[in-house]
Amino acid sequence: MIIAGIGCRSACPAEDILALLTDPRITAIAAPAAKCSEPGVIAAARALGLRLIPISPEALAEAQPRCITHSDRVLAKVGVSSVAEGCALAAAGPDSRLIMPRTANRSTTCALAETTP
Repeated sequence: MIIAGIGCRSACPAEDILALLTDPRITAIAAPAAKCSEPGVIAAARALGLRLIPISPEALAEAQPRCITHSDRVLAKVGVSSVAEGCALAAAGPDSRLIMPRTANRSTTCALAETTP
């Protein structure tokens, strides 16, 4: 499975999220639990027909050592330094690996992780 982890600003439009979710192999979207009620996040998952996986703050924190990209600004704001990568890795499981590190646009970040068989 290929999991797309996303991070986004509040009130992020679905279009910004969809612009980063272009890999046809994506099987699910993972986002911080607090963002899973955002209309843009819900709309993006529905538009692609993908399951939305909420990631708890604890699971997001546990995934941080396996992240490649780190942001001091994000760390100061949300308590972890890599939201998209952390969500992708947390949802894909403890033996998963990043296959695409964080990419970003004006309001969204995205990373892809692959589960290991």
